[in-house]
Amino acid sequence: MALRGNLRDFSITQLLNLINLARKTGILVVEGPSEIAQVYFRDGKLAYAQMGQNTSGLAAILHGANRITSRQYRGIQQSAAHISDKELGLLLINAGYLTQADILTHLQIFTTDIVRRLFTWVEGFFHFENSLLPPDDRISVRVDLENLIIDGSRQLREWEHLQDEIPSLDMALRFSNRPGVNIRNINLSVEEWRVVSFINPRNTIKQIANAAKLNELEIRRIVYGLIQAGLVVLCRQEGGVQVRQVQTLSGEHREEKKSLVNRLITRIRSL
Repeated sequence: MALRGNLRDFSITQLLNLINLARKTGILVVEGPSEIAQVYFRDGKLAYAQMGQNTSGLAAILHGANRITSRQYRGIQQSAAHISDKELGLLLINAGYLTQADILTHLQIFTTDIVRRLFTWVEGFFHFENSLLPPDDRISVRVDLENLIIDGSRQLREWEHLQDEIPSLDMALRFSNRPGVNIRNINLSVEEWRVVSFINPRNTIKQIANAAKLNELEIRRIVYGLIQAGLVVLCRQEGGVQVRQVQTLSGEHREEKKSLVNRLITRIRSL
C-alpha cells in the first residue's frame, strides 16, 4: 500500500482506519507545521511512535510518568546510556523497581498519546512505508486501533469546538472579578492548579502551556473549563512581553506544592 498525501485531503482517522482494515505493517510518517511524527504498525496494530525531537527512550518515558526519580534518570543517562530499552527494562524488572506490566502500560500510554495528538493536525503531509518495523532496541506494544479511531473522531469534534471558543493561544488570562461558582467547592486537578499558578495578564496561554508542559489540546481543555467555571476571562497580553520567569512545579516537592495550593486558594477567595 503506497500512501502519500496531504492531511487536508486525508485525515489521520481515515489513515488509521485504512491501516487497521488492511492489517498493514509499516511506518506512517506525518510531517506537521512544526513537528514530525513516526508511527509504526504491526499487522494493523499500533506498535511504536515517536514525535519530533522528543526522546521516546524507556528511561525518559518512565521519568515523565514519575515512575523513576530525576536522580535515577540522571544515573541511567550517565551509567547505562549505551544499553537498549529492552536491556534497561530487564534491569529494572530484575532489580524490583517495576514489573513487566508496569513498563508495557507506560509505553502504551506514551505511544497512544502521540497518536491522539495527531488527531488535531489538520495541515501537513504524510507517507506510509510498507514492512518497516520499529528500531530493534525499542520495546514494541500491541494496541488495537478501533478504540483510538473512535476516540480520535470525538477528539476532532472537541478540538474544533475548543478552537472556536479559544481562537488564539496568544491571548492572556486574568482572574474574574466575580467568579461564578463558590471557590470553596472547587476541586481542581494537579494540571489545573499548575495552570492557575501561572495566570497573569503578562503571560499568554501559549507561554503557560510551555511552562506547564501541556500540548495545545490539553491547555485549551483546561482554560475552557476555567472560563466556564467563571474563574478566568480571556484578555490581551499586557506589555507585549513576559516580565516574570515562568517556572514549572517539581513533582518531588510535595510540601512546596501544598503551600502553593494554599496560597492560590487564599488569592482566589480574596477576589
